[in-house]
Amino acid sequence: MRLINRQPGRGGRLFLVLLPFALLLLLYLTSSAERLAENPNDKLLPSFGQMAEAVDRLAFTADKRSGDYLFWQDTLASLQRLGLGLGIAALVGLALGIAAGSVPLLGAPLSPLLTVLAMIPPLAILPILFIVLGLGELSKVLLIAIGVTPCIARDLEQRAREIPRELLIKAQTLGANSWTLILRLVLPQLLPRLLTSLRLMLGSAWLFLIAAEAIASTDGLGYRIFLVRRYLAMDVILPYVAWITLLAWLMDLGLRTLTRRAFSWHEGGKV
Repeated sequence: MRLINRQPGRGGRLFLVLLPFALLLLLYLTSSAERLAENPNDKLLPSFGQMAEAVDRLAFTADKRSGDYLFWQDTLASLQRLGLGLGIAALVGLALGIAAGSVPLLGAPLSPLLTVLAMIPPLAILPILFIVLGLGELSKVLLIAIGVTPCIARDLEQRAREIPRELLIKAQTLGANSWTLILRLVLPQLLPRLLTSLRLMLGSAWLFLIAAEAIASTDGLGYRIFLVRRYLAMDVILPYVAWITLLAWLMDLGLRTLTRRAFSWHEGGKV
């Protein structure tokens, strides 16, 4: 049998999934042990014990100044900003995608505008947001929304244009007006794609969040990472990076599960 046609079994697939993570873990443990053996004060590759102590200090020991548990405070602050930003992006992106992809009179000006907006690096306008809106929560949330919305809108616009013309004609033959077409035909087709678009944009959304928190914030996962970097505190940075990765993976899993259960008829539900 040709290699391209061979499919791993259930046990083989699990082994292949875990293999690269196991190799990376082994490589890290080996490298860390070697560096610490040469220099016990080395900070570049801390041991798992050192990272566990740092997590215990931040997550399960109250801060002496504020009395807060910094790890969970940072997590809650970041998730609130990310949730608001993605929520705004989803609503605005859905509205723009429907308008640009379903209404030709609106698509003519909106489509090129969305293309141009999607080309603007969101991090380049971060100083503008801070100057205009200040250093508060609004500028951080809007950075996420501005960075994600054009891409979601363009994706949904393309999906709206792919809806078979025959379906639209049949619905109009049965007496459907423009609003009925949008609400009963176009919208159900775009909702599962919206969830898929959000999944694809999660990485970018986290990037914008970390950048905003690193520049101007007093809490958040990105703030903490850039605060301790001046002390070369890799025992804090690495667990925070791993935690961010886990949160992003859980969000992706949640969106994928929601797509599968709410829109099982859509091909996205098979992902």
